[in-house]
Order: sequence, then C-alpha cells, then structure tokens
Amino acid sequence: MFELGKTVVSEEILEEAFVCDLNACKGACCVDGNAGAPLEPSEMEKLQEILPRIKPYLRPEGLEAIEQQGPYVKGEDGEWETPLVHGKECAYVIFEGDKALCGIEAACKDGAVDWPKPVSCHLYPVRIREYTALTAVNYHRWHICDPACQLGAELKVPVYRFVKAALIRKFGEAWYQELEVAAREYLKP
Repeated sequence: MFELGKTVVSEEILEEAFVCDLNACKGACCVDGNAGAPLEPSEMEKLQEILPRIKPYLRPEGLEAIEQQGPYVKGEDGEWETPLVHGKECAYVIFEGDKALCGIEAACKDGAVDWPKPVSCHLYPVRIREYTALTAVNYHRWHICDPACQLGAELKVPVYRFVKAALIRKFGEAWYQELEVAAREYLKP
C-alpha cells in the first residue's frame, strides 16, 4: 500500500491486469453475489432524481423491486446499496440477449440522464472503503472476473488504467495524474 493524498492505494491496482470481457462473463457481477451495488450518500439522492427518466429502460421485475423496496436499500452491513430482484440481480439490470447490462448506463448513453451508474459499479474491480482520515483504494478479486484478468493480461492493461475514467470521476484528474507518476516509479524495472 502507498499513500496518495488522503488515499491509501493497494499496489495490486498497478500490478494486476483487467479488462471486462462481457462475452465471457455475461455481466455476472450485476447478477451474482448477495448484495446490491454500494451507493454513496449523494448517489441515493441522484437515483431518486433520475428514477422517472430511467424507468422506461428497466425490466418489469426491476421496477417491481424498486417499487416494493425503494430505489436504494440499507444492506446487511448497514451500508446503502441498490435493491435486488428476489435476492439475485440488481434491480437496475437489463438484459441484451444473455448479457446483463446496466439500465442506468443505457439511459445515460441515450442522453436520458447525465449520470452513468453508481461509482462503485464504474470502479469495479476497484473497491473503495472510507475511513476517518483516509480512503482505501483496493483491488477486489472475484472468480467470475477470471476472464477479465486473462483479457487484461493479453492486452497488457493494468487495473488502474482500465478504470481510469472512474478513478478520475471519484478522485479527480490531479489525483489520477499522481497515480500515474506513482505507477511509473513503482513499475520501473
């Protein structure tokens, strides 16, 4: 781990390779697991605001889950997250053939909203944990992402470059530039 401003960053995001391979995983990260996508406090308000504009993109099952549970729920860990459909996929999931995609992201691509999706989804496989004085930036391993690790290795794309836009969204351009400098130093032969 190394400090970068008010963050503590795992070297794994520099060392490990990753590029999502939707053809292999079919978007399993939006379907598997036992909790919805983690949400930041400001994102709960944003979901409430954009819900009328994203409803046309969502499946009836997702809309029903949102109507019954709300646009966000408090998880077992006490943190806020997206609701699930019958304890399985995220309520905001849509399907294109056999691939799970994000309905919020589809609405954003069409210009219906200006918010791509929760930052935790945008950052994946990077996970953020807020502490009193620092924010931890870690790499999360999940077997369903093995194809993404293989593709990333083939293409020689480290995790931090794969999630560049999301890291800039979360921490800003200046922070990312510092990360690039740290990566060059750390990975120098």
